[in-house]
Amino acid sequence: MTHSPGGNGVLGTLVHGGCTVAVGDGFGTPHTAFEELSDAARAVGGVRLLLGWMPKEPVGLDFTAFADVRTVMPGWGLRRAVAAGLAHFVPIRLSQVPALIHNVIRPDVLVASVVPTGDGFTFSNEISWQQAAVDAGAVVAAVTSSAAPTCAAGAPLPTDQVVVIGSTDQPPVDMPAARIDPTTERLAAGVLPQIREGTRLQVGPGALGSYLLTNLTVPVRIDSGLLPDEVVDLDGRGLLLGEPVTTYLAGGQRLRDWADGRPVLHPVEYTHDVSRLSADPFVAVNTAVEIDVHGQINVEGTATAVFGGIGGHGDYAAAAASTAGGVSIIAVATTHNDTSTLVSSLSRPVSTPAHDVGIVVTERGSVDLRGLDRTERTAALTRLWGEAGIRQQKIER
Repeated sequence: MTHSPGGNGVLGTLVHGGCTVAVGDGFGTPHTAFEELSDAARAVGGVRLLLGWMPKEPVGLDFTAFADVRTVMPGWGLRRAVAAGLAHFVPIRLSQVPALIHNVIRPDVLVASVVPTGDGFTFSNEISWQQAAVDAGAVVAAVTSSAAPTCAAGAPLPTDQVVVIGSTDQPPVDMPAARIDPTTERLAAGVLPQIREGTRLQVGPGALGSYLLTNLTVPVRIDSGLLPDEVVDLDGRGLLLGEPVTTYLAGGQRLRDWADGRPVLHPVEYTHDVSRLSADPFVAVNTAVEIDVHGQINVEGTATAVFGGIGGHGDYAAAAASTAGGVSIIAVATTHNDTSTLVSSLSRPVSTPAHDVGIVVTERGSVDLRGLDRTERTAALTRLWGEAGIRQQKIER
């Protein structure tokens, strides 16, 4: 049976007027606590709320119960809240979130999913920026899970900062299965030759990353913000070197079963540390909403809607661009809904700068922008997009 947190009202005793509450993010977010958290905030007033990446809409979380709601990652489940003005999107790279938590938005309470261990409790399906909240002094309002894996590296949470508010036997949310189409296959065909034996590899969420891992034929190390189901098959084929490094599990039950007992989860201070990532050959494979003629990347959304966030895109691109023997790859189809993804001016501010983009891959082929001047880069991208052309737009910001 699943026990909804708050049957004993413990969470209500931790929330006071004017405090700041953070909610642990990812597929293991403690959604069973949302209703009680909303009730507690409404009762005392003036509560500020900090949210991270919500893969699905947070049912039961009443944004109007809070004085202010901020998110460091609006996609996927927070798109509508941001569009409606119920939550404010803070444009920030994932590696910078710990500094934000220590310096600007210091949570008093962190509502998080945890798993019991012999020495106490650890975070369950993800760590992300939650460790920063603990280090900044937040009390962990813990929902213990009997269905989440135990796979966090490092020491357990400080016992004097953990207050158990409830338990659940519901597993974390599953990552939807990737839909592979011919364009994805052609993009992967352009990326795979860049991944050499022994490479440390990062892939973004979605179909391309899944397809790449499925079709790799050389052994690699996985050093990626999200760990998808396909790493299980990679290990089964004998192509996974060492333990993966990640901060979110983003798969289904077979990934959780495989990860249980493995120290694969680390905080973002480690996973997204550009200095660590760039220490030896590193290949980052990411995509884009659009790319401009200079090679600048937008991953946030369109001119009319925010549906993504900066996340770790810029961190991994910068690291890969700085490593000897590695490369930052952007793989993107030349069109989306029959509209060119190469634009004269980005619909939104730059998410990842052009100097952190090495190779651009489309279904038509690829171009290596490294070593080119700005005129040469524009010419190379224009040739690559071919008949899709450049989408001309004037953006008012």
